[in-house]
Amino acid sequence: MLSVALAFILSVKSRNIPAMRHVISALVVNEPGVLANVAGMFAARGFNIDSLVVGRTEDPNLSRMTIVVDADENTLEQVRKQLAKVVPVTQVKDFKGSAYIERDLALMTIGAGPASRHEVIEVVNLFRGKVVDVGKETLMVELAGTEEKIEKFVELMRPYGIRELARTGVIAMTRGMQSSKDAEKSAAPAGSKRKRSIDAPSAAALPPS
Repeated sequence: MLSVALAFILSVKSRNIPAMRHVISALVVNEPGVLANVAGMFAARGFNIDSLVVGRTEDPNLSRMTIVVDADENTLEQVRKQLAKVVPVTQVKDFKGSAYIERDLALMTIGAGPASRHEVIEVVNLFRGKVVDVGKETLMVELAGTEEKIEKFVELMRPYGIRELARTGVIAMTRGMQSSKDAEKSAAPAGSKRKRSIDAPSAAALPPS
């Protein structure tokens, strides 16, 4: 009985896989109804989407769809497979395990009268934000950064009163050096060894994210 109970507990624990945040990028063909098809696919399967952003790319025939989803590995694998089955989708990439940059843009109107305006502007400057509009009792602020950075700024502004808030959602791209490594891996023939040279130039330092 003890062994049966232990096996049952282990099986339950294996099912309770913790959900993790994943950023997925998909290149889709510019066709009518593509966004509706992909969003409908997620809704029909009950996937929990944190944000979904679509924008133009360097190719006028393609758009980049960036999806942030909280899911375990099993659910994420279903997301990848379902995305790949959608006809207009040409490429699907999960940024997990790779070096990448992500950005979210927020516009918010904050209550800031003469007494508190200086304090609000100081915090905006600390977060490298920008005041884009000034009213008698309000300030409109533009802030770009990671989701975590924007969430922290929002929490600091709540005591002053957030009148209105709009966010674009997350967009992401692989870092330049990571893109080069991925290209080298895909281009290198199977079984080939990486060549090293003592005369090779030093790699460029990565800028902070």
